[in-house]
Amino acid sequence: HSFMSCARICNVSTVVLVHRHPNEKERFDPSQFQESIVQGLNETGTDLEAVAKFLDASGAKLNYRRYAESLFDILVAGGMLAPGGTLSDDMTCTDVCLFKAQEDMETMQAYAQVFNKLIRRYKYLEKGFEEEIKKLLLFLKGFTESERNKLAMLTGILLANGNLSASILSSLFNENLVKEGVSACFAVKLFKSWLSEKDINSVAASLRKVGMDNRLMELFPANKRSCEHFSKYFTDAGLKELSDFVRNQQSIGARKELQKELEEQMSRGDPLKDVSRVTEEIKRNNISEQMMIGLIWSSVMSAVEWNKKEELVTEQAIKHLKQYSLLLKAFTSQGHSELTLLLKIQEYCYDNIHFMKAFQKIVVLLYKADVLSEEVILKWYNDAHLAKGKSVFLQQMKKFVEWLKNAEEESESEEEEAD
Repeated sequence: HSFMSCARICNVSTVVLVHRHPNEKERFDPSQFQESIVQGLNETGTDLEAVAKFLDASGAKLNYRRYAESLFDILVAGGMLAPGGTLSDDMTCTDVCLFKAQEDMETMQAYAQVFNKLIRRYKYLEKGFEEEIKKLLLFLKGFTESERNKLAMLTGILLANGNLSASILSSLFNENLVKEGVSACFAVKLFKSWLSEKDINSVAASLRKVGMDNRLMELFPANKRSCEHFSKYFTDAGLKELSDFVRNQQSIGARKELQKELEEQMSRGDPLKDVSRVTEEIKRNNISEQMMIGLIWSSVMSAVEWNKKEELVTEQAIKHLKQYSLLLKAFTSQGHSELTLLLKIQEYCYDNIHFMKAFQKIVVLLYKADVLSEEVILKWYNDAHLAKGKSVFLQQMKKFVEWLKNAEEESESEEEEAD
């Protein structure tokens, strides 16, 4: 019985093969598929409108799903690509392809439209197209400089239009391409093209979406993977916006690392004796003092479980802040940083309701510890305070400010007498 059913199945499959559609051969024979595309492109010539129409119509007859790689190889290189990026010579080629086109933005935009229309029409080609671009980037050494330029310009435009995900850039981190400087050189052309279509915020958003915003340094070998080198290379190439973006990303990364380290030390209750190490980190990563003081304040304040009782939390805060007054002092060498700290304290006491009454005591403690100067406190009081809870805080500070003003006047009159 099982033998019979097996024979029946064999018969059925034979029947299917015999009853194949006339152009089925084309659908399941790679060389037939390639010939059809090449022949069609040669007939349409370089009119890209006609090329797009031909590709649209052929999708109904030919098996794009199965031969996506062949289709894209031909549209980019004019024929099939062997591993490494050389054209395989066992089939006829076409000059109607990206690599034989003129090397200018206008032509590349027209080619981008061809790919855009094709993928919009045959949505299932999306994945295959991304795979193709990743593969082409790995083959860069096999292409001429002009071919690379065209591919870079096209890729930039397609990234700008959202036809590709920025995750394809991972191919550029290939060790050999990086070592020989091919990746960085290609990236310059690609980003120039992308930024001619979209602004840096849009580019940054696309990079962030796929976690590429912190990986661009990998375009350089390990011994050149520094912010300085990246910045100089891309600024010299006319891409200052991109180098500023990467510098900023590095700085954000360093700040997060530093904050994490500070918080860990504080939660262990370690006093921060080694302020110089923190200072070095800041210089190395271009972090401003104002930015740093904000970061230190939030680290200091998040290192403690605060008492929920208003009358106890002030005492707890004073005791805690005393330990870190030296650290706060190290990063308030400029009036601007002092004011930043004072505004951070105002904001914190406003946002954490049980700290509302602690504001004045915290400010006085930091004044006595030489962290906040009287000039900055007076400036804050007169015109530099935030709107958040200002009536409460100004009222709290009134007596202390009057005392400061009197002390200032007294010292002035003493100086006059001495003269």
